[in-house]
Amino acid sequence: MSALESRAGVSTFVYVSNAADGDIRSYGMQPDGTLQPGARIKAADAVGPMAVSPDRRFLYAAVRSQPFSVHAYSITPGSGALTPLSVSPLAESFPYISLDQTGRYLFGASYQGNLITVNAVGSDGHVAGAPLQIIAVGRNAHSIRIDGSNRFIYVPTLGSDQIFQFAFDAKSGRLSSNTPAVVQLQAMTGPRHIVTSADNRFLYVLNELLASVTVFALDGGTGLLSEIGSASGLPADTRLVPGLPRVGVGGPDTALPRNRDHDIWAADIHLTPNGKFLYISERTSSTLGAFSVNVQTGKLTYLASTPTERQPRGFAIDPGGRFLVAAGEKSDTISVYAIDEASGALSLQQKYPAGKGANWIEIVSFG
Repeated sequence: MSALESRAGVSTFVYVSNAADGDIRSYGMQPDGTLQPGARIKAADAVGPMAVSPDRRFLYAAVRSQPFSVHAYSITPGSGALTPLSVSPLAESFPYISLDQTGRYLFGASYQGNLITVNAVGSDGHVAGAPLQIIAVGRNAHSIRIDGSNRFIYVPTLGSDQIFQFAFDAKSGRLSSNTPAVVQLQAMTGPRHIVTSADNRFLYVLNELLASVTVFALDGGTGLLSEIGSASGLPADTRLVPGLPRVGVGGPDTALPRNRDHDIWAADIHLTPNGKFLYISERTSSTLGAFSVNVQTGKLTYLASTPTERQPRGFAIDPGGRFLVAAGEKSDTISVYAIDEASGALSLQQKYPAGKGANWIEIVSFG
C-alpha cells in the first residue's frame, strides 16, 4: 500500500514535475491543506509542463530533453497513483502543453521552435505520434490555451510581443487563424502565460519581462480580444528592472550581456475558481504577487507580494480555491499557502520535501 493509499479520506492529489531528477512526485492533500508525500515516478530528464485531462483520468507530462516526448499516465481516483500509459514523440521542446475541453486534442507551444502543434488523443489516453498540425507563429511561443467554449485558441509569443488568435474545429482538431490573426503588445512586454475567467468574458496575460498582467475582453462570438488595461504585480518600491528575453532550455543566455540579478522574470499565473483573486510568480525576487479581480469589469488591483520558494516557475491552486501550492526550481521544498477567502492574502501553512528542479504543479480533486 502506498503512502497516498494509507491516508483515508484523501480525494485531492498534487503532482510536481522535477526537471533535474526526471520524475514526478505525488502528494495527497488533506481537507486542511496538509500534504502526505507519496510515490515518485520516473519520467525523463527535463520533464516539465504537465496537463490533466478534463475527466481527470489522465496526466500528461512533456519532456524537454531529446528525444522530445510526452508521457501519459492514468490516474487512479482512490489513491491518486500514476500508472505509466504511453510515451509519444513531440515535434519540439515544449515549455507548455494543454488540452481542449474534450480531452481529445493535445496542444503544444515551442519557445525555441517558434511553433505550435496539435496532436490527437485517443479515448484510451494515448497521444498520437504524428501531429495533426504544425503551425509557425511569432518568436518564442510560450503557452497555448483554449477558451471555455472550446472554439478559440490563444498563443502568446514572448519574443515578438504578440498574441496569436485561432479558431478551433473540435471535430477535425484543426486550427485556423482568426481575423485579425494577431494582437500586438508594446515592445519588450514579453507575454508568457494566460488564463481565462470562468465566465469566459476575460483573458489575462502575464508578461514575463514586466511582471504585469494585461487584461483583455474576450468576445464570445468571434473569439477576438480587446485590451482593457494592465496592472503590475510588483510592489511600488521594487528594485527590479524590466527584463530581456532568454534563450530557453538547452542554450546559453548569450543575448543577455548584462548582469541579470535584478531583471524581472515572471513565470506563472492562476485565478481562484471563484474568479475573485489572481496570482503570479516572479522568479528573481522569489515572490507571489496577488491581485483582486473585479468580476464585472475584469479590472485588477494589486494587493501584495508574498515570499515563496526560490525561483518559483510553477504553482497551482486547488479546485476548491482554498490552497495555493508553489514550487521553486532552486529549492528543495514546496510550500502550501492558505488563501483568505475575503482578502486573498496568502498564509504559509507548511513546507514539504520536493525533488530537484521542481517546475510544474497540477492539482486534481475527486468526489
